[in-house]
Amino acid sequence: MPKSIPHTSSVAGQKAPALAGKHRRFIARLTLLIGGGMFIDGFILGCIGIVMPAITADLHLSLAWQGLIGASALIGIFVGGPLGGWLADRVGRKPMFTIDLAIFLVGSVAQFFVNEPWQLFVVRILMGIAIGADYSIGWPLLAEFAPARLRGKLLALLELAWYVGYLVSYALGWMLTESNAAGWHVILGLSTIPTVIVCLMRLGTPESPRWLMSRGRREEAKALAAEHMGHEEQLDLHAQTATGAQSFSRLFSADYIKTTMFVSIFWVCNVTPYFAIGAFAPVVLQKLGLKEGLTGGLALNGVAVLGTLIAVVLIERVGRRKLGVPPFFISALALVCVALFSHASSTLILVCFFTFSLFNAISTTLCGVYPGEVFPTEIRGIGVGFATAFSRIGAAAGTFLLPLIIGSYGVGTAMMIAAGISLFGGLVSYVLAPETRGKLLSEASAPARKMNSLATPGELKSAR
Repeated sequence: MPKSIPHTSSVAGQKAPALAGKHRRFIARLTLLIGGGMFIDGFILGCIGIVMPAITADLHLSLAWQGLIGASALIGIFVGGPLGGWLADRVGRKPMFTIDLAIFLVGSVAQFFVNEPWQLFVVRILMGIAIGADYSIGWPLLAEFAPARLRGKLLALLELAWYVGYLVSYALGWMLTESNAAGWHVILGLSTIPTVIVCLMRLGTPESPRWLMSRGRREEAKALAAEHMGHEEQLDLHAQTATGAQSFSRLFSADYIKTTMFVSIFWVCNVTPYFAIGAFAPVVLQKLGLKEGLTGGLALNGVAVLGTLIAVVLIERVGRRKLGVPPFFISALALVCVALFSHASSTLILVCFFTFSLFNAISTTLCGVYPGEVFPTEIRGIGVGFATAFSRIGAAAGTFLLPLIIGSYGVGTAMMIAAGISLFGGLVSYVLAPETRGKLLSEASAPARKMNSLATPGELKSAR
């Protein structure tokens, strides 16, 4: 682990120096490029629920095929997360940063030409693999460059980009479906446009200095850090030692087993209810008696964007735990109300769903923050990748099972199951969630048994 280093801004009342113009521009550009990948991920997932009726009619899909195609990208992310993370830790962040989107581009174009259920299933699995890899490359890369006092906000912005991509795709799909202006092939293939733009913009992105340092390439690391990192982060980097210990099994060592468990459970309990409800929002709302299911689904996703914006604004002010833990319990309560009062007025149902979407989005934003912070450099990629894969088990299962549960047991039962998942996530997070606000990356990723995970930055400085 990196040695403890002094803070240049640790004197009481002394503010950290402002980012230099060049450094600020680089961080803004890097956030944009990584956020572009997140936007694309949300984009390919946002429209699938909208076009599912058209795909079902055109390709004569059974319920099983509907679930499989709806979950196909999530299944791909399950594979791509660990694979991309392993490669990012093994060969570096830089080469994988463009390759993964190039693979995604191939799959995106292929959607224009599929005419069998299995073809669409395979293509979207390929796209999911590329997106899963992008999680495991982009989040570590941004975390390793970002200044401590902005790291949470920057990582949270990536989650905002995902929600915006989901909302834009959902809105486009809704408009094109309502107006009969385009078929489902075109709606799915629209992801080609942002993919080409982001892929070209990523060319020339530098390697992570922290990754270079972990591989013993100190001079290269220092040179890149001097150009792209702030003073405090450079000092933190200089204290880092080469380990080369890029072992998957280290995620389950005594040092990191609790970290791995927390990040994985936190993520899966946030996204399982969201994907189960979000992917089939029109169906769920229509089953609850709301005829304008598509419009309601669009509104739900708009509320989710608002929740993410709230998290971005507050994350560096109130900390991770206050944003990550309470929303689980509020989301669970909202879903229980939907289950118990599913035959009540449509207004009550919408209020409960809006409440769920808002608070679930606030907590889910932390899924883009914690994984990049709590693992050390040498296993940060595979750590993010494993958590990504674990979360997609729940997301894919929720997407696949929801139509079957609704068909067999009704919407009320489906909502109670989703509420139980949210409640479990809240309980686990209350026990295990660390507070990483304001900590340098070496501090945030230190083993829990070696430092108090709830200690404040001031307490850590006093302890030195």
